[in-house]
Amino acid sequence: MTIAFWCVLVAALLPYMFALGAKWTRRYDNARPRSSIEQNQGWRLRAHWAHLNSFEAFGPFAAAVIINHLAKGPSAAADTLALAFIGLRLVYAALYVADKPTARSLVWTAGIACVVALFVNAA
Repeated sequence: MTIAFWCVLVAALLPYMFALGAKWTRRYDNARPRSSIEQNQGWRLRAHWAHLNSFEAFGPFAAAVIINHLAKGPSAAADTLALAFIGLRLVYAALYVADKPTARSLVWTAGIACVVALFVNAA
């Protein structure tokens, strides 16, 4: 399995890691998880938003890696782009939790650029 494929697995698990921050509170009610999350404020709420955004980013990334593989794009470039995407998603979540919206948006753009580059790499 390629490094890029391993990165797809990591990207699939990242949202759950970010959810831990949102749920790390005494007010979290596992019987009513959605309503207790909505009552969060501050960094816990932003961790939840990072969790949701990670699900949104996963689909295009996974598709780009798979298409790159099927089109026999250069694997070294795909591996590098996939690793960069994972690193950027970690930084993105940290910036989201830290309430740094401008830097977060720049990092998000760089992550999407990695996804686009994976598609271009397949051409």
